[in-house]
Amino acid sequence: MIEEKTFRKTNPVAVPADVPEHSDIDFAMLEPRDQLKSLLQAEMADKPFSELSSILFDHRGASIVGHILLDALEESGYSVDDFDAVGALTAAAVPLVSAMIQAAASRGENLNGFVMDFVYPSIKGPSIAGKRVVLLDSWLSEKSYVQTSSLVTLRNGNELSLDFSVVKNEGAEVLAIASLIGGVDMTEPTIKVINPVDGSESELPFVEVFKESELH
Repeated sequence: MIEEKTFRKTNPVAVPADVPEHSDIDFAMLEPRDQLKSLLQAEMADKPFSELSSILFDHRGASIVGHILLDALEESGYSVDDFDAVGALTAAAVPLVSAMIQAAASRGENLNGFVMDFVYPSIKGPSIAGKRVVLLDSWLSEKSYVQTSSLVTLRNGNELSLDFSVVKNEGAEVLAIASLIGGVDMTEPTIKVINPVDGSESELPFVEVFKESELH
């Protein structure tokens, strides 16, 4: 008998008694997405930008963020069966990639990860030749913030276009770009990238788990 695979809803994270609450609402009673949202709102309070390390290395955020990213991609039409690897555009996205690999494994799915090499134009990780990939960051915005170990912004797009061309040169197909926080005010956001090698243009779907506007 073949066991039918079904989508398993992400469960909320239990919070130990010695962990203070972020609000009057019992954190443990919130749905996972609302748990993560409350953590992000607390981190972003009075800050123009954050790499979100205090959330992504916190056991409460780290244990659910991979599932929430997979859920968001699936809601946008990309199930974990539709892509083979997820790649970190910046150092800030590395814990997100690891979380997604673990979340996929808990669902019985195989997912690889990689990170852009910030010194030499290549990647670090398993080969992505012939693979379908999703590029990932923690916070991609039209605001020209400079992130640690990266210069990825959406205003000029030069760095993102370079990353896209590197991944294409590795023989992979880029399906979409995803970000835990997105700052693109569009109903169905897309990002235009220009391959600096041949000048070809591509419109890539942009999956935002949270919009900046709903967190401030």
